Amino acid sequence: AKQLKPYVESQLILELTGLKKTTPALAFPVLSDKFLKRNNKRAKSTQKLYEYVLNSYISGKPLPTNPNSRAIFVRTINACWNWGLKNGLIDEANKLNGDTKGEPRQRVYTKSELDLLFNGIQDKDFNAFVKFAYYTGARSGEIRNIQPQNLTEGSLAVFGKTGRRMVKISRQAHTIIENQDPLWSYSKDFVSHTFKKEVRRLEIKDARFHDLRRTFGLNLIKQGMSIYKVSKLLGHASVRTTEQHYAPLLTVEIEDFVL
Repeated sequence: AKQLKPYVESQLILELTGLKKTTPALAFPVLSDKFLKRNNKRAKSTQKLYEYVLNSYISGKPLPTNPNSRAIFVRTINACWNWGLKNGLIDEANKLNGDTKGEPRQRVYTKSELDLLFNGIQDKDFNAFVKFAYYTGARSGEIRNIQPQNLTEGSLAVFGKTGRRMVKISRQAHTIIENQDPLWSYSKDFVSHTFKKEVRRLEIKDARFHDLRRTFGLNLIKQGMSIYKVSKLLGHASVRTTEQHYAPLLTVEIEDFVL
């Protein structure tokens, strides 16, 4: 706010004196080109996604019908408009309306699939990393580069989507990390690509690394842990977030139980 104060004051003075000059409106293709070429630290995969989405939108193709894909398109296009506004390249943004979250993914692993992962991943270090991810329910970004000083008795201090939080180290997770030397130092792309390669080889369909976290949460709830405690263990911003993610999964569990 303090950084914006001089700019806002000058704009108000120009408006009051009638001297304000309007910013020439950039056509979206030009704005998109500048947005894609800006100097930043985007991951290669993110840059490729942005290029695909924006080029598809500029060419006049309709938005995807799949809710999750459509949400990605809306977020990316609106991010470009917001960047133009923030940098004074445009005065008005024609942002898209619509759901920017999509439908929550409901894939969880069965016991046999977990056994296959834990016994079938050949790389010893990556195998331990996958097990540690499941036994803590942590996000990939929270445990890819663990610093020894962040490990305490029974917990690990991490920095995730909701800021700094403590990850509970279960007995199984403690055994894994106690025998892991050196600790993992993985990139986001390495984890994603290696996991995809392993599940393909093991013939586990529609599998993602983040599904380990969802399976961890569901199994705790099935064992009788309150959704409030599960929410805290997962580091969700609120219990409502946990309910939104797990209510559909619990419905399936109840139906199976009744039958």
